[in-house]
Amino acid sequence: MTGYRLAVCAEMVFLDLPFPERVTRIAQLGFEAEMWSWAGKDIDALVKSGATISSMTGYLTGTLADPDGADELLRTAQQSLEVAERLNCPRLNIHGTGLDDRGLPVVPAAVVTPRMWLTAARTLTRLAALGERAGRMFTLENLNTVVDHPGTPFARTADTVALVEAVGSPHLRLNLDLYHAQIGEGNLIQLVERALPFVGEIQVADVPGRQEPGTGEIHYPAIAAALRRLGYHGVVALEGWASADTQTALQRFRGAFDPYQ
Repeated sequence: MTGYRLAVCAEMVFLDLPFPERVTRIAQLGFEAEMWSWAGKDIDALVKSGATISSMTGYLTGTLADPDGADELLRTAQQSLEVAERLNCPRLNIHGTGLDDRGLPVVPAAVVTPRMWLTAARTLTRLAALGERAGRMFTLENLNTVVDHPGTPFARTADTVALVEAVGSPHLRLNLDLYHAQIGEGNLIQLVERALPFVGEIQVADVPGRQEPGTGEIHYPAIAAALRRLGYHGVVALEGWASADTQTALQRFRGAFDPYQ
């Protein structure tokens, strides 16, 4: 049997259903569920669904690299931890800066200065301390700046790994998103090998189009084999759109990570 578990982001599938019903359908198909911001969602209904919520966004507003933004990020991270406690959600995801509803950075940065690096590391250290007290893990996600998130600081995998390594806490890990990494960096198996000691979870989608594995250029069965070889025991989550009907898309996702391939 494979050591990793499969999850699906409920924000991007079963779009004709109310959000709690999406989570229920995902669970019925044998996957864990992930979500973005908890704001505006029926948390009581999600709790009652009994589904495993394996990851959620860990802040509402704020940024990493300036003092005022850091205080706001930590304030809303504490609120997010309280929701995560209700959902029994172990991981809370963050980004190099806050993102608007189009995925664009609220504080874009053409150049990341040494002072910004220091402030970000200090902010993440404080965030990890919040996670430790709550018994939760924050994950810092790499993003691509070519297609989806131009101007986002600390976006490349090398940046996120450097920050996670600098903090040195098990309560701050990397959310290694291979869709973003393929666009910005490539060499995914080598990237996984280098980053895996710092990984808290892995997210996937194909390129181009950000749809399920098998719709683009990434050969995900080879990556699945590498994860098994490396002994990865965490979550692999589909954070992508369904190319046709969701049921077929999730079958393709599961097939790409079939332990017997």
